[in-house]
Amino acid sequence: MKKIKYLLASLFLIISVPSIASNGKLLATPGVSQIEGSGGGGIVPWAQLAGYASDDEFSVNGFCSRADVTDYTLDVCGAQLNLFNRVELSYAQQRFDVPALDAEIEQSITGAKIRLYGDIVYSDWPQLSLGIQHKSLDDGSIATPVGAEDTSGTDYYLAASKLHLGAIAGYNWFWNVTTRYSEANQLGLLGYGGENGSGKVLFEGSTAIFFSREVAVGVEYRQKSNNLNLGEQDWKDLFVAWMPNKHVSVTAAYLDLGSIAGADDQTGWYLSVTGYW
Repeated sequence: MKKIKYLLASLFLIISVPSIASNGKLLATPGVSQIEGSGGGGIVPWAQLAGYASDDEFSVNGFCSRADVTDYTLDVCGAQLNLFNRVELSYAQQRFDVPALDAEIEQSITGAKIRLYGDIVYSDWPQLSLGIQHKSLDDGSIATPVGAEDTSGTDYYLAASKLHLGAIAGYNWFWNVTTRYSEANQLGLLGYGGENGSGKVLFEGSTAIFFSREVAVGVEYRQKSNNLNLGEQDWKDLFVAWMPNKHVSVTAAYLDLGSIAGADDQTGWYLSVTGYW
């Protein structure tokens, strides 16, 4: 929890100081912050790199988010470094509250993403990026009893993103497709692997329409693996992202996370704030 408080303080510092980058990118094109620390949507990493750094700049970003569903809450804070619009490095600390057990699960995630090709606006083909997320539980006292094989694991993903200007009734249209290889159970909060196998290739996707330069409305989908026979179901959300300037973004969403650890109908809300420096 101390790590989350420190990252939250850093977020407010980031918002309050001038930007390192010259902000040459179009407003909103970096996306927002994903709950595992990467630049992207709320639940899906996108091909964009976090921040507004161009090819000869770097940028630092910080974020905090909360997901509050029927029986659980998930708090996340993290930071991202964009190096010359080519490499993204990220870190996130997650805290998952389980009131029924009077317990908390904490997990740290270290990530990296490299832009392989293109730009979401200026290239004819989509921007393509390759990413990695290494995750480690601070304590496996819940994951091990439910059948997880390990308390740490590494996800690999390939993401393609494109923004089409004026594509739908004059509004900008964005889409992203991500393919992930993962052994994680519920993001890794319930460990890695289980009786139904371990590594699986999973599909994730996002799409949004910009109803103005500052406001986007969209949906996301994330396929889940169900390694533990606990009824793990795919995740979905409906989100609104507001990006009033190149220093801050706010994302709110309605979540449908299906069944988590045998508890059905996990629906609720999500709120995230990102600061760009």
